[in-house]
Amino acid sequence: MEIKIDSIPKNVREVILNLQVHGYQAYLVGGCVRDLVMEQIPKDWDITTSATPEQIIALFPHTYYNNDFGTVGVVLADEIIVEVTPFRGEGAYTDSRRPDSVTWLKNIQEDLARRDFTCNAIGLDITDMSFIDPYNGQKDIKDKLLRCVRNADNRFTEDALRMMRLVRFTSQLNFDIDLVTHESARNNAHKIKSIAIERVQDEFKKLLMTNQPMQGLIIAHATGILQYILPELENGIGISQNQAHSYDVWEHNLRTLQHAADKGWDLNLRLSALFHDISKPETRRFSEEKKDYTFYGHDVVGGRVTRVIMERMKFPKDQIEKVSLMVRWHMFFSDTEQVSLSAVRRLIVNVGRDNIWDLMHLRICDRIGTGRPKEEPYRFRKYQSMIEQALVDPISLKQLKIDGVRIMTVTQETPGPKIGYILNALFDEVLNDPSKNTVEYLEERALHMKALSLEELKNLAEQGKNLVEEKNQEQIKAIKKDFHV
Repeated sequence: MEIKIDSIPKNVREVILNLQVHGYQAYLVGGCVRDLVMEQIPKDWDITTSATPEQIIALFPHTYYNNDFGTVGVVLADEIIVEVTPFRGEGAYTDSRRPDSVTWLKNIQEDLARRDFTCNAIGLDITDMSFIDPYNGQKDIKDKLLRCVRNADNRFTEDALRMMRLVRFTSQLNFDIDLVTHESARNNAHKIKSIAIERVQDEFKKLLMTNQPMQGLIIAHATGILQYILPELENGIGISQNQAHSYDVWEHNLRTLQHAADKGWDLNLRLSALFHDISKPETRRFSEEKKDYTFYGHDVVGGRVTRVIMERMKFPKDQIEKVSLMVRWHMFFSDTEQVSLSAVRRLIVNVGRDNIWDLMHLRICDRIGTGRPKEEPYRFRKYQSMIEQALVDPISLKQLKIDGVRIMTVTQETPGPKIGYILNALFDEVLNDPSKNTVEYLEERALHMKALSLEELKNLAEQGKNLVEEKNQEQIKAIKKDFHV
């Protein structure tokens, strides 16, 4: 595989060259080299070097260093950060999470030997664009195969989170797992329990944000890892549903998540999609009347269970609130032949204006996850148009920069029909010319209208009411047109 020097940003090359001219070895390493081999643009750039952290810091004007693993962040222009790490050796991992000791080495071969997978254990020397590839990582990349460096049991014992990285890479890279590495993950899956839940959560989020999260979760189950991360999800395996569904609960949840990923939607929506039917197994009952299964209340129970799961995984509170709310309300009634606009307004109140469209997106994912061919059939599009109507404030007297109390103060009139007529007459003028909606103009016009007869004011007011209705209908028609209903 030939990589051109121009595929590496100039400022990254300058970091390497600065290390080299001062007598240190320096190479690109890890994920960025893997991405280059795969002809992809790296998101991050990692450099490994024979220099110590103190020597690295001395060579660059802007750095940060606040970890136990020797990694120095070199800050480039535009706040771009390149991580530079000394060749590193590691002691025993007595807690399956972190090495008991770290030493600096002078040989990149020894540094590569401690890395997780062969595809990540490749160095690139930019002086001649040659690879340091002692574990045939390039071949495994070509074969789309994830393989541990040297002994898989040792790699997973050193850091059990590597098993979650293994699962994530199957989704992110669309790679298979070699048989020895797969078997080792199965044998060591229980060690996930020793990992800090914050690290598990971070890796779980990365998996969900890949393009193929369904694939990764299937592998997580096959390797035995998922039972230690999200056992509630596995409860849906083999739980058949009613006639409206083509898949069991497990596959339905995964397919719902996958559609959210296919649409490029955010983490909150992907979490909501994955958890939306999490409580169907415990709420399933067989109805003799319907001769089919029912899942009454699975949305309510699921909202509570989602909260428990996310609290256990230490997600932020605002994220827990949103996702559990989405799960709780995902079964909203959407038959537009029966639902009223007031019912739609109540749903908006229940989930919040900021969440209502995400709830609609969740319904789209749910439909596709069920096996239905259409994302948005006519009735669903009509329901969305009703939401838009409910969200758009109707044209009303509240938009006037004057009210009845102020009119009575200005005109010295007592309460009565005349005040209402003046308000509607003023509104008619503002609808025709919004620039007139100022306190000064409206007060002056109110004084003028005071001199008109009750009948004249009534006629002007009727014109205003008719114009309001006409403009509201135009607004509704435009919304329906946008949703093709």
